[in-house]
Amino acid sequence: MLLLMAERAAPGWTFLTNHAQVLVCIARDPGVRLRDIGDRVGITERAAHRIVVELVEAGYITRQRNGRRNQYTINTHFRLPDAVACEQNIGQLLDILTATQASRGQTDSSARCSVAKTGSRGA
Repeated sequence: MLLLMAERAAPGWTFLTNHAQVLVCIARDPGVRLRDIGDRVGITERAAHRIVVELVEAGYITRQRNGRRNQYTINTHFRLPDAVACEQNIGQLLDILTATQASRGQTDSSARCSVAKTGSRGA
């Protein structure tokens, strides 16, 4: 049964919001460009910019200019803004989402993410 589920095409939705996916991109590369965030998340560069601005305004990340690039810092102590996860903080979520296979004890290449986003590129 699980094998059949794995062979099916990916659904047209994701478990993580675009905001969470942007945070994961920043956690993996604090100097990531907005264009690259957009490509990785499957949204436009403009939508990526809007999300980064919202995260900055809410205090979840800080942005510092470094030459022509931005360097982001995630304020990991901030609580998640979700009713069902309000007792966890951003750092705890990112620890799970950015863990490498080796840190989880997985070495099988089949455990890699192979989900491709489908649908519109808007936020």
